[in-house]
Amino acid sequence: MGALFGKSKKTVSRVTDQDKAVLQLKQQRDKIRQHQKKIENNLERDRELAKKLLKDGKKEKALLLLRKKKYQEQLLSKTDGLLQNLEHMVQDLEFSQVEMQVLDGLKAGNEALKKVHEILSVDEVERILEETREGVEKQREIDELLSGALTADDEEDVLNELKEITEGEEEIEKLPDVPTELPEPEEIVTEKKERKEASRKKVALEAS
Repeated sequence: MGALFGKSKKTVSRVTDQDKAVLQLKQQRDKIRQHQKKIENNLERDRELAKKLLKDGKKEKALLLLRKKKYQEQLLSKTDGLLQNLEHMVQDLEFSQVEMQVLDGLKAGNEALKKVHEILSVDEVERILEETREGVEKQREIDELLSGALTADDEEDVLNELKEITEGEEEIEKLPDVPTELPEPEEIVTEKKERKEASRKKVALEAS
């Protein structure tokens, strides 16, 4: 069911042709090294066998075996040259991959720069700088107008007004405190005294 209704996704291989070439060269290099090892073992074995043949008085066979050994030594020398060439090719291919990565990075950087240049062209940058310059100059003019708008007479009036405000505040501070309770009228005070005196006399009569 999943195969019928699901979307098939193909896995994109990240192995490039250069990677495959490097791998093949390394495999060939390893085979040559194995072949060299085999020849070296044969050379050592043939040398020991030639010594034994000479001891046994078989000089012709020993000579034939040494000729074979010499031929194998020539083959070994040739394989050294092949191995060296393969090593150089592997290094060149690996370095070319590094160069391609660098070029890809440069290409991506150039594309990014092109997009930036499309957004901010020379004319656009000049326009923004001009607007900024005009804005700065306009603000400077406003500051100059504000700082130089008052004449000498205006400055004197301002100072006088400041002095009046300061003196007014000092006079307010010198005024006495306002009482929180108002004094009672004299009639009320007299009436309270009479009531108090009458009450005292009544208490005295009751006591007698």
